[in-house]
Amino acid sequence: MLQKGDIAPEFEVLSDEGTPVKLSDYHGQRVVLFFFPKADTPGCTTQACGFRDNFPVIQASNATVLGLSPDQPKALAKWRAKQNLGYTLLSDPEHQVAEAYGVWGEKKMYGKAYMGILRSHVVIGPDGRVEDVQYKVSPEESVKSALAFLEQ
Repeated sequence: MLQKGDIAPEFEVLSDEGTPVKLSDYHGQRVVLFFFPKADTPGCTTQACGFRDNFPVIQASNATVLGLSPDQPKALAKWRAKQNLGYTLLSDPEHQVAEAYGVWGEKKMYGKAYMGILRSHVVIGPDGRVEDVQYKVSPEESVKSALAFLEQ
């Protein structure tokens, strides 16, 4: 798992628009990178819309938002349009980024164990270092915690 001060792992994945996006594209800017299990599900919608509703506050902190899940770009694009999300969603179907960030792990539902995204977020500084990281957070807590950190 990442810790404050670590260099955030570089990545290149496809966006919801099908274009390649690298973390280094955002060098010099803060990034709130949030990880969610599946587009268009209740908890993920709560988290994504929380970041959407607070996007002006986030931008005022010289930051942007990126959301990442294992969903395919087309599914992410559909959900982004449906929820009017003003930021980019990233597709990580092979969960390589999720693994690099320590957010791919065992989950349980209805007594069954399976592997998936552990809802989390990372605030990455303009220099590419982790400024804050929160693992296994609720959708509401993810947004509140990231905002509180940015407003310090």
